[in-house]
Amino acid sequence: MSSKTTKFEGLLEAVPDALVGVDHAGVIRFVNRQTELLFGYERDDLIGAPLETLVPESLRPVHKVRREGYVVAPFTRAMGTDLELRGRRRDGTQFPVDIALSHTHTEDGPLVIAAVRDMTGRKKAEEGRRHSDELAAIVEHSDDAIIGKTLDGIVTSWNPAAERMYGYSAQEITGKSIDQLSPPDQAGQMHTILARIRAGQPVERLEATRVRKDGSAITVSLTVSPIHDQRGAIIGASTIARDMTGARQAFEAARSMIESSLDSLVAISPEGKITDANQATVKLTGVPREKLIGTSFSD
Repeated sequence: MSSKTTKFEGLLEAVPDALVGVDHAGVIRFVNRQTELLFGYERDDLIGAPLETLVPESLRPVHKVRREGYVVAPFTRAMGTDLELRGRRRDGTQFPVDIALSHTHTEDGPLVIAAVRDMTGRKKAEEGRRHSDELAAIVEHSDDAIIGKTLDGIVTSWNPAAERMYGYSAQEITGKSIDQLSPPDQAGQMHTILARIRAGQPVERLEATRVRKDGSAITVSLTVSPIHDQRGAIIGASTIARDMTGARQAFEAARSMIESSLDSLVAISPEGKITDANQATVKLTGVPREKLIGTSFSD
């Protein structure tokens, strides 16, 4: 073996991508160590095998046609062409790859050199960024206030809906305690909520009173969930708050109308049980409201 050949082989082994040399018949003539690591084959298993060994079975017919077309009109193709290419490991698992192609002539005849790069990590990173972008858009355009905070109740994020709901800008409240939104009689409520979050227990649809920047009170429905880091540890809390003031006022108005009605009005569950009744029903039946609730309507 000449020193020139030895240096050439040493260079192939040092390349971080998998390198596969294929003749015009589609037979693998050489691979480097990275090919063994990437595809899970021993070198001797690949030398002399068809290139389609490294291609998913469902893609082999198409790949064979493309390979034969390349032999007829070879060209140099760099990586980054955005083609959706996949490789197949020895155990049958598939993974995304990027492939650069070049054509060369050797003493044994022409060879196609394929440099294969595993794109699994990059694909996951791209999906993660895309997912983050989608979440950011949802938070930005949500009609509900979405607030991030530490486990000590310090505000870390504040979306536009939170600004509209509470009157504080993100600059005014980020880094401040979320307690300033609670009225004095509910000052300890957030500490109780955060204690549940530390224990991994989300809070769903909790009705609470909050105070806006101008001092006015609003009724909100709160859903609070833990925020985890990459290791799964709870590092904060995310609150989704929906302004229920209008709904509460409408409910109270409807309740007032129901109570003042001269007609008997009864709410019944799907099982036929009385869940509520107005004062006219109490007068009509002579049965106190607390005794009516829970009884069968047919009775």
